[in-house]
Amino acid sequence: SLSLGLEHLVEGATRTRKVLAEFGTLYQQQYGLALFNKVRFEIEGTGGPQSQLLHRKVPLEGRSIFSGAVYQYLEENKKWRIRFLFIPDSYNIECFESKQAHDRGQQPKGVISCAGYKVLTSMDEYLELLNNSLPGVKAKAGGPPFPNSATQFPLLLWHPYTRHYCFCVLTEKEHNKWMAVFQDCIRHANNGLPEDNKVQTPAFTDSVRLYRQHHEQYGTWDMMCGRPPQILANLVMETLVPELRNLIGPRLKGKLYQRQRNWMLILDAVYHQVLCQTQAQYEALVQVSYSGQPQLESSIRTDMDQIITSKEHVTSKIRALVQPKAEQLLKDSVEPDITFILEALMEPTSRGFAEVRDLFFRELTDMSNNIQNDGSREKLGEHMEKVSMLAYHPVKMQSCYDKVEQMNLEGLQQKFDVSSPSVFIQRAQILMREQMDNTVYTFEHLLHQSLSDQEGDEVPKIIQRCLDRVMKKYDYDSSTVRKKFFKEALLQIIIPYMLKQLNPSCAQELPRFRELIFEDFSRFILVENIFEEVVLQSAMKDIMLAVREAAVQRKHNLYRDSMILAQSDPNLHMLEENPPIDWAASYGPQDEGGTGDSAELWRRRRQVVSMILLDDWRHLQNESCMEVPGVDGIREEEEESKEEDKAEEEEDDDQNSDPSPVPDPSPEPGSSPTKSPDSVHEIRGLINPMLEVLVPVSELNNPVLTNGLVLQGEEPKSRHIQDDYSKALLNRLLQKEGEPPAWGSVRQAESRLSAGSGQQEAESERFSGTAMQFAVHQQDDSGFQSPVSEGLEDEGQAITAARKVQPVALDPESVMVTFESGDEESELDPISNV
Repeated sequence: SLSLGLEHLVEGATRTRKVLAEFGTLYQQQYGLALFNKVRFEIEGTGGPQSQLLHRKVPLEGRSIFSGAVYQYLEENKKWRIRFLFIPDSYNIECFESKQAHDRGQQPKGVISCAGYKVLTSMDEYLELLNNSLPGVKAKAGGPPFPNSATQFPLLLWHPYTRHYCFCVLTEKEHNKWMAVFQDCIRHANNGLPEDNKVQTPAFTDSVRLYRQHHEQYGTWDMMCGRPPQILANLVMETLVPELRNLIGPRLKGKLYQRQRNWMLILDAVYHQVLCQTQAQYEALVQVSYSGQPQLESSIRTDMDQIITSKEHVTSKIRALVQPKAEQLLKDSVEPDITFILEALMEPTSRGFAEVRDLFFRELTDMSNNIQNDGSREKLGEHMEKVSMLAYHPVKMQSCYDKVEQMNLEGLQQKFDVSSPSVFIQRAQILMREQMDNTVYTFEHLLHQSLSDQEGDEVPKIIQRCLDRVMKKYDYDSSTVRKKFFKEALLQIIIPYMLKQLNPSCAQELPRFRELIFEDFSRFILVENIFEEVVLQSAMKDIMLAVREAAVQRKHNLYRDSMILAQSDPNLHMLEENPPIDWAASYGPQDEGGTGDSAELWRRRRQVVSMILLDDWRHLQNESCMEVPGVDGIREEEEESKEEDKAEEEEDDDQNSDPSPVPDPSPEPGSSPTKSPDSVHEIRGLINPMLEVLVPVSELNNPVLTNGLVLQGEEPKSRHIQDDYSKALLNRLLQKEGEPPAWGSVRQAESRLSAGSGQQEAESERFSGTAMQFAVHQQDDSGFQSPVSEGLEDEGQAITAARKVQPVALDPESVMVTFESGDEESELDPISNV
C-alpha cells in the first residue's frame, strides 16, 4: 500500500500542474474583465434598493463560538480519548489534549478546516459513504479501523478526499448541541469567497466555472467551498480520484477493512500533496496578476468609452445569433418548470425567514418581561449581552435552519444537473443569519440611543417602541433579500442547462467574433463571457416575471418592487459609523476585567454558546461532558457563575480530598454518573460500615446509660461505642435489660478511648492509602479511557476490591447508636433514659 501511495503521489503532482496551467490561463483573462467591471461600476454607480437595517462590520470581534470536551477516536492507537475542542471566530475546530493545555496557551494538536465536510450522526451513514468511495470493498461496523462508537451518540466529520474525524458524546442533548455547532462551522466555511473583493473573487469563480464547462461539467458543484487553494484542490481531485480508484482498487491486498483503511490513507496523502501545490501556485498567480493591475486600470480609465462602444457592437452581433435559439429553448424546456422551481425554493426559505422574525420577537419579549420584574441596569446589560450574539448562537438558530433543510428539488437533478439542494440550503441559511444579525445590531443602536435621550421613560416601553421600528425594517429587508436569492438560485439552475444545450450549435460560430475586437481591448472584452451574458439576459425576463407574480400574490410576504422605503429613517444610518456597544461594560457589573474567577467569567462571557458544565465541575479535569443542560434551558454565563460561587461556599475543606474523582465513562443515558468518595472518612465508612440503632428516650430523671459512650463534638445525639465496655452496652440495649452503671465508669471509658482513637485513625488512613494505591495500578485494555483522567481507572473498583478482604462478621465496635431526643432538657443532660 505504501508503494502504491508513493507511485500515485507522483501522478497527483503531475495532474495538479496540468490543471493549474489551464486554470491560470483562464484566470488571467477573467482578471482583466473583472477589473474592467469594477472600474465601470465605480464610474456609473448603479445599485439596488438601499437596506433599511444596519450592518455590523466585525460581527465576532473578541468572541469565540464554543468550547468543550468530547471523545475522539485516534487512528494512531485505535482508542478513544478525551479531547478539548475550542472554536474561535474563524470557525476552525482546534483540538487540545485538555482544557489546561488550551488555558496555558499551548498550540493545538490539530486544526480542522470544515470546508467540504459533512456531519454524520450514525456509523451506518458513515460506512455507506465509505463503501461508495471504493466500490467492491464493503466495510463492516465494529472492525478496525471502524470501531463501534464509544457511546450511542456519535458525531462524524466526513470529507470525500481527506481525513475523517470520529467524535462521540454522552447525552442526547449534548449531541444536539455539538451537531449544531459543527454544522455552523461547515456552513461558515462553505459560504464562498468574500464579496468585498470586487476583482479576485469574480475572476476566480468565473475561471472555475469556465474550466468545468470546458470539461463538460455544467450545473451546481457541491465542492465549490473553502478558500481558493482548497477549491482548486477539489477541482484536481474531482477528476483524479476516479482514475486512482480504478488503478488502485484492484491492487489493494489484505482483509476488507484493511483495504478500505489503505485507500483512505492513500487518498488523504494525495489530497494534502495536491493542496500544498495549489496553495503555492495560486499565491504566485495572484501575485503576478496583482502586480499588473495598475497598468491595466490606467488603460481602462483612459479608454473606457471606446471599450464600452466596442463591447456593445460585439454584443449586438452575438445577440443576433444566440437570442432566437435561447428564446425557443426557454419556451420549450424552461418556462414550464420555472414556477415549480420557484415554489420549491420559496416555500422553505420563507418559512425560515419567518422563524427568524419570530425568534427575534420572542427573545426581545422575554427580555422586556424580565426587565419589567427586575429593571436594574445590570439586568439590562446581561440580557443585551446575550441578545447581541443571537445570530451566531447555532443552538438557538437551529429552529430557523431546520425550516430551510426541508427544501426538496427532486425531479430537477437529472434535467438541470442539480446534484443536491445543499448549495441553496446553505446559502439561504447564511442569509438568514445575516438578517438576524442586522436586525439585532439595528435594535442595539436604537435602544442605546433611546435610553440616552429618554431616561425618564420606563425601559420596557422603550424596548417595545424600538422593537416595532425594527420589525418593519426587517420585513422590508427580508423581502428584498429573498427576492434576490430566488433570482440568483433560478439563474444557477437554468443558465448552466441552457449553456449546455446551446453550446454545440453556437460554439463553432463564436471564434469569428474575436476579429471584431481591437487587440488593445482584448483583455476586457471576451467573446465567451458575452455569449453567457446574452443567454442570461434572455432568461432574466421570465425569471423576473415569475418573481414579480409571486410578490403580487403576497403568498410568502414579499413586497412589490414598487414599494421602496426611501429615506424612511434618515438618521439611522448615521449610527452605523458608531463603535459597537459594549453592554456588559456600560450596564453590567464593573469588575469583569479582574483576575481569578472574575477573569474566567469574563472570558466565558465572550463565548457565544455557553460552555458545558457539570454541577461538580471543579472536581473534574478536562471539562468532562457528563451532564448537559437542554437546548431550551442552556445556562447562560451569569447563571453559571452564581452556581459556581454557591458550590464553592458549600465545598468541603478536607485536606485529604481527592481532586479528580473518575466518573464512569459510559453511564446509562439519562442517569447520573456514580461519584467516588472524596475523603479518607468516606473511604473508611465504606471499609468499616457503621450501624445506626435508634434508641427511644423516655424520661429525663431515669437514666439507664452505661459506660463507654463518648460525646462527639457538637452532636450530642450520637455516641460511638468503641471499646470493651461498648459490647456489654450493645447487648443490654438490644435485650432491654440491665441497670445504669456509675458515672465513674463513664469518665474511665473516656480516658481509655481518647488514648486509643489516634492509633485507630492512623491504621484506617494507612489502609485507605493502600486501597488507593491499588486503584492507581489497575489497568484496562479495552481502549476506552475515562474522560477525566486517562491514566486513572475507576476508584469504585478499588474500593470494592478492598471491601472484599474484610471479615464478614460485624464487629460491635463499628456500631453507632443514635438517641432520639424527647425534649430540650434531655439534650442538655449528658445522661438520658433508655
